Amino acid sequence: MEHFVIAVTRTCGSGGTTISKMLAEAYGIHRYDRKLLRLASEDSGINEELFAKADEDTKKSILYRVQRKVYRGEVILPESNNFISDQNLFNYQAKVLKELAKRESYICVGRACDYILKDYPRILKVFIYAPEEICIEREAKRQGISLEEARKYVQTNDRFRKKYYQYHTSKKWESPFNYDLCMNTAEISYEESVQLIQGLVKQKFQI
Repeated sequence: MEHFVIAVTRTCGSGGTTISKMLAEAYGIHRYDRKLLRLASEDSGINEELFAKADEDTKKSILYRVQRKVYRGEVILPESNNFISDQNLFNYQAKVLKELAKRESYICVGRACDYILKDYPRILKVFIYAPEEICIEREAKRQGISLEEARKYVQTNDRFRKKYYQYHTSKKWESPFNYDLCMNTAEISYEESVQLIQGLVKQKFQI
């Protein structure tokens, strides 16, 4: 069977993480999210803590509001002063995703995987969302926090994901034109979402 990739992009509280785990279990394949940081660290020789720190730092950075560093497929060489820049850390994550696609089928959550593998013929790009109020209620229940705390958590995470995607791709994170399938999990269950994605995988890749 030829390899395929399911790239899952999701709003906070939409259930995208749970759905991606269910898909990975159903297919018996790997699921990559923050695990990708370790693989990129091994590939580049850059300490994994720097990748994790870059993730956290960029959430606070004004750069994501005023600049663009669109991914072009390159990596910066070790002798460069920019070797451990946030852009190069992204570049190495992208390099790992491309190499993985040659070796195995997998699920990727976030990381602008849909854009990185836009030229890969066997990728299904999925955007999972739900109305904000529903996402807030889900996060409040999941974390055992107040609705106000959950509102701040959801809005902060979605704001970062939007800026991160736009910074590295120059595209709008929530645009349906980026994806093969957009699903509102307020209207269908997680189980139905998995079945819908599996049906499209079967139809698109003939497996």
